[in-house]
Amino acid sequence: MPLPEIDDRAIAAHVPRLRRYATALVGNRHDADDLVQDCVEKALANRHALRDPSRLGGWLLSILHNLHVSGVRGRRRRGAEIPVEELADDLALSAQPSDRGAVRDFVRAFARLSEEHRTILLLTGLEGLSYREVAEVLEVPIGTVMSRLARARERLRVLLDGGTEQVVRRIK
Repeated sequence: MPLPEIDDRAIAAHVPRLRRYATALVGNRHDADDLVQDCVEKALANRHALRDPSRLGGWLLSILHNLHVSGVRGRRRRGAEIPVEELADDLALSAQPSDRGAVRDFVRAFARLSEEHRTILLLTGLEGLSYREVAEVLEVPIGTVMSRLARARERLRVLLDGGTEQVVRRIK
């Protein structure tokens, strides 16, 4: 019996969620849109591989996450680029003037987290995924999700409290 094929509209319905997660991962709308487009293209090309249509959301997030990780690895090899357009999407600049200091502190602390910690916080906090769903997206055991999340929260707390780098290294 052939597997049911996912139709284009089902994938398109997940684009807002993918865009939100991608924007949080990469930090600007332009690169996020590129990442989402790559994700949708890959999903459309491989939709026959999804055996359970009820897992479409997690499958798409896995594709997006894996594309992002591949991109990060590639950029590490090439070196860092910082386009001027990034300032247009700066979270601290979009906040009310009275709140900018706190937002800027959070953005800086969040940016100092490892990729692993940022990802786990985004999937649980921003996307509201359960530990089980995060484990499926990242293809790790649920216990790993729980321990990474605890370490990520503690590291973010230390950074926001102005902790020293020695303390931060200790809780990695």
